Amino acid sequence: MDASDLRIALFSGNYNYIRDGANQALNRLVDYLLKQGAEVRVYSPTVEKPAFPPNAPVIHIPSLAVPRRPEYRIPIALPRRARRDLEAFRPNILHVASPDVLGHRAVSLAHRADLPVVASVHTRFETYVRYYGLAFLEPVLLAILRRFYRRCDAIFAPSDSMAQLLRDQRMNYDVGIWTRGIDREIFNPGMRDMGWRRGLGIEDEVPVIGFVGRLVMEKGLDVFSETIDCLSKKQVRHKVLVVGEGPARDWFEKRLPQAVFTGFQKGANLGRAVASMDVLFNPSVTETFGNVTLEALATGIPVVAARATGSESLVSDGVTGRLIRPGAIEEFAGALALYCRDPEARAAAGRAGIAMSSRFGWDEVNQALVDGYCRIIRQRAAGGRPPGPSPVP
Repeated sequence: MDASDLRIALFSGNYNYIRDGANQALNRLVDYLLKQGAEVRVYSPTVEKPAFPPNAPVIHIPSLAVPRRPEYRIPIALPRRARRDLEAFRPNILHVASPDVLGHRAVSLAHRADLPVVASVHTRFETYVRYYGLAFLEPVLLAILRRFYRRCDAIFAPSDSMAQLLRDQRMNYDVGIWTRGIDREIFNPGMRDMGWRRGLGIEDEVPVIGFVGRLVMEKGLDVFSETIDCLSKKQVRHKVLVVGEGPARDWFEKRLPQAVFTGFQKGANLGRAVASMDVLFNPSVTETFGNVTLEALATGIPVVAARATGSESLVSDGVTGRLIRPGAIEEFAGALALYCRDPEARAAAGRAGIAMSSRFGWDEVNQALVDGYCRIIRQRAAGGRPPGPSPVP
């Protein structure tokens, strides 16, 4: 069995209506599958003006706007017309990309049809409640996630550290790796553009501390801001460059009035922005991989990141950057001060990051998931079924 034998039904809470790292990975996967001769059908909420056009047929799933985050939508059902479409498509494996209502319905449908189903893990959803004053709900969310993922034949994590966390949390007995790749034509040291920096009012000799990502509080914007305040008190010369857009932009701009905000960037413009930084600061603990971390390393700049899933698999502490205890403001500031003050330390970490990132190619990582699909289908054909969910203490 190979990719050309696959008929994949992909269920996602967001396939293309908002651009983020998770759905861009899904779209790259679908591109690869189609090139290999596979058939793919996507089931996801849609909007009138999506962030980018779909690359496969997308069957509309009804949804509601997320409270306080209306740019995202929550699927509310798997309607009959979508189920009929799925029956006509006749998939031989289902892939669920989010543990929402749509994902739960898809898993139940797969069980009734005796079809294998796998899940990819993109976000540490259980950590989000911390940013809304609901941290007491985290154990409940973990229990719900555990029941969901244990009903799947296998789950795929984007990093070794996230895979180990999922094993420790007893999410599934079959945890594979579907990591993320890097487009080296976009993310490389040659994209550095000092003229572009000057156009933003940044002097050549001033070290630039960068933030890249959606501007939402879950990305650790509070920790980032507190760390920059601490760095300023230490009288470390620097400039903050923020690349991204999101509902917290107004708050972030007021919190860091001296920072330069470029807004959303993509493609070669994003590669130029990242390569033109001197150090990337990523304090987030919600990522399962951290695409921006890999992109920064590929451009030859060090990364200072929270010691959390994703970053732990990408940043080699003291070699390609620094891994710091989450929320440790003074330690974050100390690590950033080192790279701001020591150009040779930056250069050494940059060279190490380029070498490390060289093993990440999109075709290679997507083929690993294709191999996983084929393995799961063969196992199911041979009578192998995933153990059912067990009681959670």
